[in-house]
Amino acid sequence: MGKDGKPKQSQMRAHIAAAAARMMAEDGVDDFALAKRKAARQLGAQDLNALPRNEEVEAELRAYLALYQGDEQRERIDALRRIALAAMQELEDFRPYLSGPVLKGTAGRYADIDLQLFTDDLKSVEFLLLNRGIPYEVSEQRRFSGDEPRSVAVLKVDWDGVPVNLAVHAAKDERTALKNTPLGRPIERAALPAVAALLESGAGIDD
Repeated sequence: MGKDGKPKQSQMRAHIAAAAARMMAEDGVDDFALAKRKAARQLGAQDLNALPRNEEVEAELRAYLALYQGDEQRERIDALRRIALAAMQELEDFRPYLSGPVLKGTAGRYADIDLQLFTDDLKSVEFLLLNRGIPYEVSEQRRFSGDEPRSVAVLKVDWDGVPVNLAVHAAKDERTALKNTPLGRPIERAALPAVAALLESGAGIDD
């Protein structure tokens, strides 16, 4: 029996986590909430308040990638991290950090690279891209610095054939824990030297 006394609900949570992980690995779904909702609908789940936590889906995702995409996954993560490092070196003036699935080693097929930049001069970032002939699209997302909401410009670019999302944060937010939601966990990130070290060691690829 599940620890909450509802074995069927616990079983459904596990099925949803596995289905969501498969979508993220194979179909290019990169948002946990979206993957969970799609998986729940696909499985006919009635109680959408009992969806698995992101950590449960991530555990299933790691297991799926290791089982079905072993060598391919290792090569993918290595290649994406090398592209991320090259982009970070070009953008070094803007205090770049790598985040998301490429950092964690869980990037599936068709994954984007997520970089955080910290500067109060968005125009300088845009000028650098224009000067290098790199087209970009701008959108806006909400992040949280502690409990404080932030409106963040995200520049989507193509870097060596890979989609890269450049989230441009205020310079002062580099010193704070950034989150996707007020109650969420801080977004993991790695500065340029740490990414170079990851490439040397291969850490996070088989973890």
